[in-house]
Amino acid sequence: MYKKIIINVADHETRVALLEDETIVELFIERKGSRDNTGNIYKGRVQRVLPGMQAAFVDIGLNQAAFIYVDDVVRNNFADIEEAFTCNELEADDLQAAPEQKEEKDNIEDLINEGQEVLVQVSKSPIGTKGARITSNISLPGRFLVLMPTSSHIGISRRIEDESERQRLKGIVTELSNNSSMGYIVRTAAEGVQKEKLAYEMGFLKNLWCNIQKKYQTAGTPSLLHQELNLSLRAVRDLLLQEAEKLLIDSKKDYQSVLAFLDTFNPSLKDSVELFEGNEPIFDAYNLEGDISRALKRKVWLKSGGYIVIEHTEALVAIDVNTGRYVGKYNLEETILKTNLEAVKEIAYQIRLRDIGGIIIIDFIDMEKKSNQEKVFSALNEAFTKDRSKTHILPISEMGLIQMTRKRTRKPLSRLLCDPCPYCDGEGYIISIKSICYSIYREILRYAADMTGSRLTLRVNPDVADFLHGEENRLIPGLEKTIGKQIVIYPDNRYHMEAFEFIESTHG
Repeated sequence: MYKKIIINVADHETRVALLEDETIVELFIERKGSRDNTGNIYKGRVQRVLPGMQAAFVDIGLNQAAFIYVDDVVRNNFADIEEAFTCNELEADDLQAAPEQKEEKDNIEDLINEGQEVLVQVSKSPIGTKGARITSNISLPGRFLVLMPTSSHIGISRRIEDESERQRLKGIVTELSNNSSMGYIVRTAAEGVQKEKLAYEMGFLKNLWCNIQKKYQTAGTPSLLHQELNLSLRAVRDLLLQEAEKLLIDSKKDYQSVLAFLDTFNPSLKDSVELFEGNEPIFDAYNLEGDISRALKRKVWLKSGGYIVIEHTEALVAIDVNTGRYVGKYNLEETILKTNLEAVKEIAYQIRLRDIGGIIIIDFIDMEKKSNQEKVFSALNEAFTKDRSKTHILPISEMGLIQMTRKRTRKPLSRLLCDPCPYCDGEGYIISIKSICYSIYREILRYAADMTGSRLTLRVNPDVADFLHGEENRLIPGLEKTIGKQIVIYPDNRYHMEAFEFIESTHG
């Protein structure tokens, strides 16, 4: 399977698409002013301890208080950080052992107190009304290794299947760690890597952790101690260095940044990076915009004529499978099985592309034969083997439902790109005003080369016009400079929120 990364960079947002055999399977978006804080490390202060929920709220400097569960608190870890330490030689007693070594279940009130300063890492970004989920089990990812300062566990990526290689890597890391209380996870990219490279990265990660601890001693509360890489560089670290064969990016500045990053981590991969200099937008060149729009639809049609419906609720995501226009050729059971098997591939694809997480309930069309149910269940498990997020799937229940969970660390695509619909009192969703503005930007840029006039009149809904004059007031001037034409915004109440039109004209 050939994997490719496509990166579209603009002043207001960066979009990264992972393609498998020219089909988009994952999409990541980072917008100016709303950078994902998953992986960031903060010095925070405990605001409130809730024994009834075995959790606590912590102020880490975000708009909403973050929350931490008792299982994410490392006993005595906060207290140890307050004591003096030597960064050059971290002794075994400097850091607490892995939480799995606890013999008894701790109570949250025995671990942390209100007003206490804590060192924590964001494990899940804020979603909706929920604040960020945090943990004191810190992890620092590199190319080959993930350092876990608060754990003594050494693990090997399950994608490294050769047992002799697994043992070789575990032996090297165990030797290099020299009975340190810090743990490591060996990543897939470490397969076949020599000891010297692993030793270098281990030293780099140890120094990084040391610097974070130093900042903790002097920083105010709350404050950011360590920020994850930007989206483009995360794509290089987590995708190009791990699994993709090629990366194309349409920003010369970010292209140079990626090459500089690879100079440090893997210079041999620089030939895999290419600056896209085509005349059309890069996502258009690879026909990605249509797939992204389709991923925001409630109903998704199957090639056979059947369809699936994806519904988001507060507690879970429900997916319903229907035969639709498909009537089959021979008998009802065969028609149902074929529709369900086709739906399995589309469901796995849509869940991954939309980045749907949490509890997912799938209502397949009822099948009478147990053997057919097992075929569908096996096909679903097979379809999710390509998914990098951890999933757990239960067999089909007596009611014909499949229950599954998928690890969630950030907002799903629908929450990221859409807002509650003002036309139906929040019962549905429309494209957010910010997304509409960016669509206008791309649409004008797409047709600018074919325009002969010197001015464009842009007709939009008044709310969109207000947004372009207000929060996004730099978007249009920047676009005017790029295309060399004046753009006049004309608000019109007759236009739906998502509708817009631009008319070419000349002065006078």
